[in-house]
Amino acid sequence: MTVSKMSWRPQYRSSKFRNVYGKVANREHCFDGIPITKNVHDNHFCAVNTKFLAIVTESAGGGSFLVIPLEQTGRIEPNYPKVCGHQGNVLDIKWNPFIENVIASCSEDTSVRIWEIPDGGLKRNMMEAVLELYGHSRRVGLVEWHPTTNNILFSAGYDYKVLIWNLDIGEPVKMIDCHTDVILCMSFNTDGSLLATTCKDKKLRVIEPRSGKVLQEANCKNHRVNRVVFLGNMKRLLTTGVSRWNTRQIALWDQEDLAMPLIEEEIDGLSGLLFPFYDADTHMLYLAGKGDGNIRYYEISTEKPYLTYLMEFRSPAPQKGLGVMPKHGLDVSACEVFRFYKLITLKGLIEPISMIVPRRSETYQEDIYPMTPGTEPALTPDEWLSGTNRDPILMSLKEGYKKASKVVFKAPMREKKSVVVNGIDLLENVPPRTENELLRMFFRQQDEIRRLKAELSQKDIKIRQLQLELKNLRNSPKNNEL
Repeated sequence: MTVSKMSWRPQYRSSKFRNVYGKVANREHCFDGIPITKNVHDNHFCAVNTKFLAIVTESAGGGSFLVIPLEQTGRIEPNYPKVCGHQGNVLDIKWNPFIENVIASCSEDTSVRIWEIPDGGLKRNMMEAVLELYGHSRRVGLVEWHPTTNNILFSAGYDYKVLIWNLDIGEPVKMIDCHTDVILCMSFNTDGSLLATTCKDKKLRVIEPRSGKVLQEANCKNHRVNRVVFLGNMKRLLTTGVSRWNTRQIALWDQEDLAMPLIEEEIDGLSGLLFPFYDADTHMLYLAGKGDGNIRYYEISTEKPYLTYLMEFRSPAPQKGLGVMPKHGLDVSACEVFRFYKLITLKGLIEPISMIVPRRSETYQEDIYPMTPGTEPALTPDEWLSGTNRDPILMSLKEGYKKASKVVFKAPMREKKSVVVNGIDLLENVPPRTENELLRMFFRQQDEIRRLKAELSQKDIKIRQLQLELKNLRNSPKNNEL
């Protein structure tokens, strides 16, 4: 009788990323003395690009955030100028992927605002946004820029609606109205033709953003979804959430069939939210726990086992949120493949963490830096709105290659008026539900009254000028001769 031997050796996949390690920046390269917001909203409160680091701060009355030039590391003065036009807490901030001086913010005051930061940073507090966008009837929790189209911005509010703003005209042009509770997360696929959302109603949805049509929906009873991320062009989604035993869990889904997850994996028994980050260039997934200091990382493949655990970056300092440097801002000479900016609230500290592939060679490592989405938009708002999809315009990272974007932001001139999308006036009087909302409405009305008063006094001056001109015309010698 022949006995077939079973091999107990674990399946070993050779991976160029199996030795990736996290390197914390020296103290002098951190940002210190920052009054990071104590808000419990589950967002990152941090946005970074190759020029600036933006952090939502704790502020008495209204909401504000700091914008610091990246080279200005070290201790930040307590009176450092802030962006402080919002009348309620700022809940989310995101840099425009194509115009590095433009940032979007959203707030409890129901508005979304677009700010243009001068090169070199702020010299004084910035109160005036280039655009103030009112369309939500409740606070706005999330903003997301379209990945391939210039000047298209998505915002998700506590009115359960997602608005799509065309910033060329400063108006909402579409409304996605399929959610029955607060939207927790939005993620786009590579060309921005699909939007995935997670919602407090325990559903994961894949939506065609222009029509608002729900293409796929998962009712996550055993895996309470929190965050979702598209895995590049793999036609896969990854969600983080909580299992029925209250353990932290991730699930992998086929975007074309959300009936069942492909795999579910328990992570640990901690309670903080798991933030997922995916790098399509290296196929690496990073999982960072809110309230703990760990960042686990995995390699993702289209074949089973789909998910290969690589390693864990450990740190005793808990993170509140994490900003991520765009690919073209990384140090390719150090073989850096990802960079986090970690918010450590207790220390008022922002700590850069570089994920590095250990290589001996000094030359450019072509295999770990494929062509990557750059700073040129592939579409105009009108092209995208008319139904065109286009992949991102790619750039090479060789020799720290930098190509300055030719795109400039031009704010549209417009009168404030009612906002009608899909035949619904979004600004019609919605009765406030809470004291907070009542306050926000009060502040908004105060603003409106101030604006109207200023408009009135301008018109008064104009009337006076016209009256004087008329008087002068009547009294002119020519008229007397007639």
